[in-house]
Amino acid sequence: MKTVLVTGGAGYVGSHCCKAFAEAGWRVVVLDNLSRGWREAVRWGPLIECDIRDGATVRAALATHRPDLVAHFAAFAYVGESVANPALYYANNSAGTLSLLEAMRAEGCQRLLFSSTCASYGIPQYLPIDERHGQAPINAYGWSKFIVERMLEDYGRAYGLSSVSLRYFNAAGCDPDGEIGERHEPETHAIPLAIEATRRPDRPFTVLGTDFPTPDGSAIRDYVHVFDLSRAHLLAGEMLLTQGGTHHFNLGTGVGTSVFELIAAITRVAGQSPAIRHGPRREGDPAVLVASFAKAERELGWRPLQSDIDLIIDTALRWYDRSTVVSADPRPVAIGRR
Repeated sequence: MKTVLVTGGAGYVGSHCCKAFAEAGWRVVVLDNLSRGWREAVRWGPLIECDIRDGATVRAALATHRPDLVAHFAAFAYVGESVANPALYYANNSAGTLSLLEAMRAEGCQRLLFSSTCASYGIPQYLPIDERHGQAPINAYGWSKFIVERMLEDYGRAYGLSSVSLRYFNAAGCDPDGEIGERHEPETHAIPLAIEATRRPDRPFTVLGTDFPTPDGSAIRDYVHVFDLSRAHLLAGEMLLTQGGTHHFNLGTGVGTSVFELIAAITRVAGQSPAIRHGPRREGDPAVLVASFAKAERELGWRPLQSDIDLIIDTALRWYDRSTVVSADPRPVAIGRR
């Protein structure tokens, strides 16, 4: 049985990918410090509770489980936080990955699947963005991931590391089976926040910027279902078993949805409008991010199958209604919360 060690496997995208690997017959081992993940999301294999910067423990995990592949999701991923506290992002995302790579090198583990980001592109020079587009991040989160991609190229040349970097656009939606979903503290992602605003009028959804150079003035993003992301990771992992080198793929749909279009879709699916308010742009946010997935389709055989915006919202809405109860607080309290 093939084994994958999943760093950050207790988080949102990581846990969905654990399920995809397990259902495809892989043995899954999760390594997570649970600082931003959830113990109950680890359902498809054992959990090693440690930080990726703990080189001794990571080496011991690699030596014990001898994974065929490391799938690396462990990272902080809030753009605003990265602008306010870049040191946190470089220490965790960049230096943490360096520590992981050194542990892998010491144990002879030569395949890495990396959870990267479209934030590494910065302000688009053309649309849709393909992998030939230059990378010039405009926030520390994007830079912290870009630095890792640079390390992977250098480790490939110098030490023979094989890697695939998957540059997500906007991960969204929840497991169609309802076993796991999207949970962040604090929540900053648009879809769960807007869904909450349909259920909690006292918690309006804030539209961050209405003066972008877009048709309706709100930011445009390419939302891709986490189920489709998990399929891409599985395909990329299988590729790494037979093919070396350093590879990069965009994961998106090629379709942009503005914030106001997103609100209209949520109203349509939920049957009620979210309460909204307007706020200033968030520092470090481009106006438009839309992917070309042609390379992933050509080389991985991947295309988004469940990323229609209404389907994304439907799975997220069902997860929210299932996993949240309203306390007398009156803040929503997630069932099973730490």
